Amino acid sequence: MSRPLLLLADGDRAAGAAELERCWREGRSVALAAPQERAALLAALPAQLEQRWGAAVVLGSGGSSGGRRWCVQPLSHLHAAAAATARWLEELGLEPARLQLFNPLPLQHVSGLMPLVRARRWGAELRWLDPQLMRDPARLLQDAPPTGAALLSLVPTQLQRLIDVPAGCRWLERFALIWVGGAALPGELAERCRRLGLRLSPCYGSTETAAMVAALPPERFLAGANGCGQPLPHAQLRLAPGTGALEISAASLTPGFVAAGCFQPLPQRQGWWSSGDRARLGPEGLQILGRLDGAIHSGGETVLPEQVEQRLLELCRQRSLPLAELLLLAEPDPLWGERLVALFRPAAGCTLPAEILQQLARELPPSQRPRRWLLCPELERSPLGKWQRQRWRSWLRPDS
Repeated sequence: MSRPLLLLADGDRAAGAAELERCWREGRSVALAAPQERAALLAALPAQLEQRWGAAVVLGSGGSSGGRRWCVQPLSHLHAAAAATARWLEELGLEPARLQLFNPLPLQHVSGLMPLVRARRWGAELRWLDPQLMRDPARLLQDAPPTGAALLSLVPTQLQRLIDVPAGCRWLERFALIWVGGAALPGELAERCRRLGLRLSPCYGSTETAAMVAALPPERFLAGANGCGQPLPHAQLRLAPGTGALEISAASLTPGFVAAGCFQPLPQRQGWWSSGDRARLGPEGLQILGRLDGAIHSGGETVLPEQVEQRLLELCRQRSLPLAELLLLAEPDPLWGERLVALFRPAAGCTLPAEILQQLARELPPSQRPRRWLLCPELERSPLGKWQRQRWRSWLRPDS
């Protein structure tokens, strides 16, 4: 097989999808990336991918902790994931072929690619949404889907923007199901959506698993259940003894990654892959607790910064403090080992003294209290709702 064709996802997504599908029909592989990642992807790609995979795609994975991996997904694995999602929908009483799939996510992201794969496998209609429309709910309403006949995938930041305006709420009310993934769904945001009656389905997956391997049915979400639900039909989940790391076995697991012109197989133990997420498996299914590679050891305690972020955000919302964004990073401490440092951005047009936040944090255990609060006016997540932690580490320590 020849070197994968590189497609830059910077224009018409429908045209890019047509070129992708043409290559797949020819049994070829395609690498997808944003323009700014072109050089990194070219450096990673081998001269050819192994013939046994046939049609395949190479997608970026990770990057939140500083590393960027280029994941190989054979088309057959994408089809397995799409088939499992169809069976899951049928169990909910939805007929996949009769649904419209609305896609506002970029094609080079697995959650923007899978609506294309699902639509083709199910014989469903695919609707491409201009990402800019997600910031203009009034225009979205001009071409709203039939009530109860459409699916949508969002990240939490997109969901937050939409429910902040009445037109966005009215648009979301029309969907039979709204998958929310890519980042943790804040508790206060979930409660607002329940009060609005929005049919959310919080889900969990990754590029390595071809998107979802677990999802919570909307009825369970509206009834107050938290987490990401039970595994989909093609996947099994378990926890590693001792660490609580989530391990996944699925028909959609990637065979591996490309780096520096070579292929690197996915690390597995007898068909099980460790996701790097610490999790809990309970009666309602999967709950993600945070990244194990982001955990710190502070004063003899293991601290998951993502959990602390969510707790602090909830405390701020309970007190109506105008905190728009919060990111916790670690820095060395001679006594504690590591301590958290908080970067924060107030809501637009508001002031929020660091002293108030420091006082609020006293409700947390000492190991979880940030020792410093730093105003960061430019603090923001990526367009997909994730933290580019290496970027903000560089902001915190520009000389490191």
